[in-house]
Amino acid sequence: MNPVLVLTANPADPVLDDNRLADLAASLAPEFGAKGPAKWLAPGIAAEIEFTGGEAGRIAELARAELGEIRADVNVVPSEGRAKRLLLADMESTLIENEMLDDIAHLLGIGERVAAITRRAMNGELDFRAALEERVGLLKGQHVSILERAAAGIRIVPGAATLAATMKANGAYTAIVSGGFTFFTMRVRAALGFDRDRSNVLEITGDHLAGTVAEPVLGREAKLEALERLAGARDLPLEATIAVGDGANDLAMLAHAGFGVAFRAKPAVAAQAKIRIDHCDLTGLLYLQGYSRDRFVG
Repeated sequence: MNPVLVLTANPADPVLDDNRLADLAASLAPEFGAKGPAKWLAPGIAAEIEFTGGEAGRIAELARAELGEIRADVNVVPSEGRAKRLLLADMESTLIENEMLDDIAHLLGIGERVAAITRRAMNGELDFRAALEERVGLLKGQHVSILERAAAGIRIVPGAATLAATMKANGAYTAIVSGGFTFFTMRVRAALGFDRDRSNVLEITGDHLAGTVAEPVLGREAKLEALERLAGARDLPLEATIAVGDGANDLAMLAHAGFGVAFRAKPAVAAQAKIRIDHCDLTGLLYLQGYSRDRFVG
């Protein structure tokens, strides 16, 4: 099994070029034995170089040093088993740009108060459940129409629909597993074409928010359990899965997936992740799996 260096850039800022790839391959080949020339997956945006050996961390370290300030993601994956059969994705700040509790709070005029709690929870500084309950408690008594108002502002992250459609067209199962709420995950699932969603339920009394979340609360361990359960139901080893998220409650899921991808993640999460996408959009997950742009669906 050979290591494959995968480079990905923002599609709106295609900073990679033939000369840069050739220089990189020439620099790394003496130590790691390049199996062949660099291969474009999308000109200017994504490319890969397969080596005959070497430790992944060392290859990535030297590649980043060679690229310098170039705004490109540098990841190393094994050459075998790259195309995964199960995708689990966090929703907020991953599939969508929003943090929905923050958006609701903004509409109510308490945005910064709630956003500060969200930032600390997603960076692992606060217990996820306690932070969730504190933020939801601030919504007690609000009319349920605030949820529709917030949903109207959902912004899909570029590449999300293409990621789901391409993987499904190639036989994969796709699921959203979120610490957010079913009111929003159902809408995002339908919009992006995911197969299923699992998230928390906001409790409602009459036509007003109760300020509580129904049990069981889905957090870090529940995301890992969902990964294991969905893989097991399809007789898939965890190596055949890919998971993506940005917050501390995603870490267990990312650590156990075949490819655990920290996507534009909080600092504490990015520091622990083996695979990071900071520049590319969500199609970066397809390039990691060896898909070229001409194979994308949607």
